[in-house]
Amino acid sequence: MAIKLTRKMFVNTCFVSFGSTQFLVGLNSNHDTRFFLGKSFGGFEGSGFISRPRFFCRATCMERLSWEGSSHEVLLSKLKNALKDLKLDEAWETFNDFKRLYGFPSHLLVSRFITQLSYSTSPHWLLKACDLVMMVLKEKSNHLQPDILTKLVLSLARAQMPIPLSMILRLMLEKGILPPMYVLHLLFLHMVKTEVGTCIASNLLVEICDYYMRICSGKSHRANLLKPDTMIFNLVLDSCVRFASSLKGQQIIELMSQTGVVADAHSIIIIAQIHELNGQRDELKKFKDHVTTLPVAFVSHYRQYLECLLNLHFKFDDIEAAAELLLGMNRSWESRPTKGSAKDYQKPCFVPIGSQNLRNGLKIQVMLEHQQNDSVLKAEGKPDLVFCRDKKLFPSNRALSKLINGYKRHGKINELSKFLLGLKTELDSSGQSGLLSDVIDACISLGWMEIAHDILDDMESAGDPIGCSAYEALLTAYYKRNMFREGDVLLKQSRKAGFVMDVANNSVICKNVAANAGRSSLCIKGASSICQPTLSECLVQEVSDSEKAISPITYELNSSIYFFTKAKMMGDALNIYRRMQKMKIQPTEQTYMYLVCGYSSLEMYRHITILWGDMKRIMESSTLTVSSDLYEFLLLSFLRGGYFERVMEVIGYMNKCNMHIDKWMCKNEYLKFHKNLYRSLNASKARTEAQGKRLEHVQAFKKWAGIN
Repeated sequence: MAIKLTRKMFVNTCFVSFGSTQFLVGLNSNHDTRFFLGKSFGGFEGSGFISRPRFFCRATCMERLSWEGSSHEVLLSKLKNALKDLKLDEAWETFNDFKRLYGFPSHLLVSRFITQLSYSTSPHWLLKACDLVMMVLKEKSNHLQPDILTKLVLSLARAQMPIPLSMILRLMLEKGILPPMYVLHLLFLHMVKTEVGTCIASNLLVEICDYYMRICSGKSHRANLLKPDTMIFNLVLDSCVRFASSLKGQQIIELMSQTGVVADAHSIIIIAQIHELNGQRDELKKFKDHVTTLPVAFVSHYRQYLECLLNLHFKFDDIEAAAELLLGMNRSWESRPTKGSAKDYQKPCFVPIGSQNLRNGLKIQVMLEHQQNDSVLKAEGKPDLVFCRDKKLFPSNRALSKLINGYKRHGKINELSKFLLGLKTELDSSGQSGLLSDVIDACISLGWMEIAHDILDDMESAGDPIGCSAYEALLTAYYKRNMFREGDVLLKQSRKAGFVMDVANNSVICKNVAANAGRSSLCIKGASSICQPTLSECLVQEVSDSEKAISPITYELNSSIYFFTKAKMMGDALNIYRRMQKMKIQPTEQTYMYLVCGYSSLEMYRHITILWGDMKRIMESSTLTVSSDLYEFLLLSFLRGGYFERVMEVIGYMNKCNMHIDKWMCKNEYLKFHKNLYRSLNASKARTEAQGKRLEHVQAFKKWAGIN
């Protein structure tokens, strides 16, 4: 069977004439000429041909090459055999040869080839599979079936290749299809293992939610098939906490509300951690009334929520609120039943995001008692400020050190004594003792003799004197520092309390041995038998850390800015920002994030360029560090506003910090807002110098993003 093959190529074409027959021949060299004549016509010497051939050569051009043969079947057979024998190198070469000559093979063979490449564990062949998908998309998009692409993305996920994985998923999303939900769980689970994967996974989730909300508005029947579930949100939010991507986490929380996805018990803990990272105490307090009304069985799970709230009380320097939380965190649980009713379990409640008084404010649905049994998330983190034992919550030594240092700064030692008395009652009922002695020892270790003595006095006044060991430690410290007057006063107090002290050579020995019995330090007795650091060690560390901490007023001002940006009152938000500058309070990353998001929501992009100028000055002269989250929000805002010089500046900063930039997202954003910008304008045709420079920046961005 004669098959006509056509190949486009640049050759020196010649007409070869024998008698009345002419052949069109493509010859690349003299060697080709001799080979053609010798092989095809048997040569000329003794060949039997009477007349010599005549050559009519033309210039190099695009022509068709025709010959006899069965290359179509040969190449197809070779490709099938290579796939059967798992010879991917040979299969790839044969496929390219076939495609150049005949285009794509059958749909079944293309699908089989993509599947075979997907089964490879080599990143090289997985990338080749992606290349093949892109080739098919350009010419034969109907060859791409969802199940084939699903196999490919699963392989990419297992190989930790989030960038090509996101490319394939985005192509599927453009066609309105996604893998089944259980497959999406696996994909996101693998992606969020790395920082780059977390960045891509969060952007993918944003795009999926945007697409879902768009088709929901059109009342499409496919909407529910594309709606991400709680598990996917939890995976992404948890990775935002692990990689300190709290600003992106805030965006995901709001998306959870917009898409109507219900937050479960795991979600609340992760959301609490994100609010803690962002310093959003008011947002976190909205959950407290719901959490503290749960059955006592949930004490261990929501310990971490209370720890986040307690830490924010300390950051805001609200010592009274911190003390109230520590003293009251067990009272509400003790009054609740062990298990809640089935009706409460099924009934979600709504928690507002931003101000509760906003007419169009967001509200997130939460089911605080719902815990997914098949969740891959770790339910509890390492205790830091609050630990749980026997269904009861207790402050750690680190929490106590923060409280003691806070009361000392405010000069409220009497309030500290009242707190210690209240806490001592709870510890005594739980078999713990020695708290007050530990506090006295910690104060002495830092040289806070007066504070230690004041606490002793307050305990005596309350009719709850401390054991002999506390008097012994303080009296010894007085004599070592030659504070004999204070020591004599304390010695008289100890005698009134019924303790006999033997003072000799500046050393003190308490003869009431029984008074020293029963003393122990707080110790977490859980999975680990290792006790926490002593209260003295924690207090020393806390005093050192507090000198480097962000000022509480910064958190207060940021909270106000957040409130006004959510209410779209940008004038008030800007006034607070200017107030920070006048007070010489350095804005934080959260300050700029709230302002950028507020202006972007109102499409006031020019104001963001002014903020960017302020940020650059601060970054050059101080310790302000900007995360990839904020850079990305700036990048998208400048893209939407058409400020391409600023776009390239942000890209430069991100490259300098070795941050991942989602080019696909930037490219799509450009095509969405500026698809036809300067399409037919050259630099030579620019009317003004400003237009010429802008054109240069646009072209630089298009080159970077790979936009033709």
